[in-house]
Amino acid sequence: MSTQPEPWSREVFEEKLRGKSSSYHIHHPFHVMMAQGKLDAAQLRGWVANRFYYQISIPRKDAAILANCPDREIRREWMQRILDHDGHGDDEGGIEAWIGLGQAVGLSRDDITSLRLVAPAARFAVDAYVNFARQATWQEAVASSLTELFAPHIHQQRIDTWPEQYPWVDPAGLQYFKNRLTQARRDVQHGLNLTLDHFSRTRALQERALEILQFKLDVLWALADAILLSQCEIEIKGPKRG
Repeated sequence: MSTQPEPWSREVFEEKLRGKSSSYHIHHPFHVMMAQGKLDAAQLRGWVANRFYYQISIPRKDAAILANCPDREIRREWMQRILDHDGHGDDEGGIEAWIGLGQAVGLSRDDITSLRLVAPAARFAVDAYVNFARQATWQEAVASSLTELFAPHIHQQRIDTWPEQYPWVDPAGLQYFKNRLTQARRDVQHGLNLTLDHFSRTRALQERALEILQFKLDVLWALADAILLSQCEIEIKGPKRG
């Protein structure tokens, strides 16, 4: 008679979740080139325009989590994510800040909001994530958000490197990244605690959470692939993913 392995301790489980950072898109060849200042203006604009589709889809993903979550207190705290992106009161929100980033790299508001520059494969990757959040349990959708564990590093990298590598970009456009440094750290602690609480009950659940996090990492990698391939003039030589 086979027995199921014991669940990892909460500490080991968290370590394994954080260990997924090796698959984060900061290691994608396109993002490596971005950090090294090797993108030209058209390529940087293409990235901003394509990523806007992801930005406007984040509140839809979070709304799906709210719709599936029966716990009022969790909904009250999770709702802040939607407000951060859509804006509220005097805060115009992250979507508007991303439009500002687009204008800082030389795009018009219409270039960005019309979505005409978004590659079909980029839409497909982002839509896959939103559909997952709609169809999965709310706990699984929360676990998929844990790529935020790794986000502050990539935001800080852009804040640190863009003024030197891309001096033609209006520094005011970096405000989105600065805002997310604080927001992502706050958000991820909530999502991490929910994931550790729910998935730590069995090893099978813990392994499922790791699979879900890998799925989200793959979505972000596929999005970077789509943007890279839409810039067909770029010659890329990068490490193979394991």
